[in-house]
This record gives sequence, structure tokens and C-alpha cells, in this order.
Amino acid sequence: MSHFLNLEERVAVVTGGASGIGLAITRALLDHGARVHVFDISDGAGSLEGPCDFHVVDITDSKAVSNEVAGISEPVTLLVNDAGITRDRSTLKMSDEEWASVISVNLTGAFNVVRALAPGMVQARYGRIVNITSINGMRGKFGQANYSASKAGLIGLTKTWAREFGPKGITVNAVAPGMVMTAMARKLPPEILAKAMEEGVLPAPAEPEDIANAVLFLLSDAARKITGEVIRVDAGQYI
Repeated sequence: MSHFLNLEERVAVVTGGASGIGLAITRALLDHGARVHVFDISDGAGSLEGPCDFHVVDITDSKAVSNEVAGISEPVTLLVNDAGITRDRSTLKMSDEEWASVISVNLTGAFNVVRALAPGMVQARYGRIVNITSINGMRGKFGQANYSASKAGLIGLTKTWAREFGPKGITVNAVAPGMVMTAMARKLPPEILAKAMEEGVLPAPAEPEDIANAVLFLLSDAARKITGEVIRVDAGQYI
């Protein structure tokens, strides 16, 4: 294990860590010595080996988040905001619920978790926060007004938090995936996958582990002087 990537004695919270990209991030943290608390609406207990606790919590409920954080007896200094949903539809056909639910989970949920955990990091004078955004929050995407807006907002929060928390020894960065070959993505229509392949410049789209590797770097002391940045992991789709 690289000295810089050694996260032993660190305690992390990963939202949306029970499946997909979040699960890959949780596994990477465990592999590098961290103790992990997963905040998810699904209970993934039994799906992982190692020092990992699952908290069934709706991150859109600020009181529920505060209660779960209060119940963690050890100081949390690592946070990955991965939880997110999609409700794709063109703007003229999008319902109020489709708009509000995506903004609530993807953007307000991240705000709720950071607001609950940041005081402990400030007290420790140490913290690492990584937000999972999207290249579609940087470029826009037809049929994703809600999702793109939420992910663009998360980039704004990343930069704001970097300014607010930097003097306290806390770094805040974001990782922006493109198409990632999760189990869900593999079920997409072939034409959607083909379009992503056409956009990319590398031979294949990213796997969940590729996102986890970037997150692991930003959480580690190898990235101790990096803050307010957005790292794209998209096989070159954005360019």
C-alpha cells in the first residue's frame, strides 16, 4: 500500500455507497484501511467485508442526517457525496416532482450531509470532502435539465466549500464522471452506449473502479494541496 494512499485510522462517510460507483468507492476505502459508514436508502449490510456500518437514511431529510451523524461515535474526517438519482425528461414534459426530487437528492442532500459533518472536521482541523458531479453538469445534456442543474450546483458548492473550509485544513474537490459501466449502465439501450463510445477518445468507457481511484487520490495526503478542483474521469467524452 502506498504511504500516501494509506487511510488507516481514518473514518469515512460515503453517501449512496450501497451500489454502483458508491459501492466501488466504499470498497476502495476499505482496501486502504479506512473505516466506512455508508448512508443510503438501501441496506447493503452483508455485501462488504471489513469495518463498514450501513445507515439507512434519506439524505434529503436534514434531521435524519443530523441524527445519524450524531450517532457516529468516532470522528469522521473523510466524506464522499455520491448519492444521486435521475428522472430524465425534456423540460417541456418534466413534472414538478421530477424536477424537485433530483434537486433534493443530488444537491440538497449533499448540503445536508456536509453541514452535519463539517463541524467535526473543523474541530479536528482536518478533512477531505469529495463530491461526485458529472460532465453533464459542465456541458448540459438534452433531457437532463434537473440532473445537469443539480450537478452544476454541486460544482458551485465544491468551490464555495473549498473557500469556506480551506482555512480550517479541509480540502473540497469533485470528480466528474462521464459514462460509467455500472450494472445499471449496461442495461441502457445500445444506441445510448454507442453514443458515449463515440464521444470518448479512449477505447472504452470508465468502470466504477476508475472513479473510485480518483476519489481515493483526492481523499489521500497525496492531494493535500489540491482544493476546489473538478477532475473529469470520462475516457475523454468532455473534450
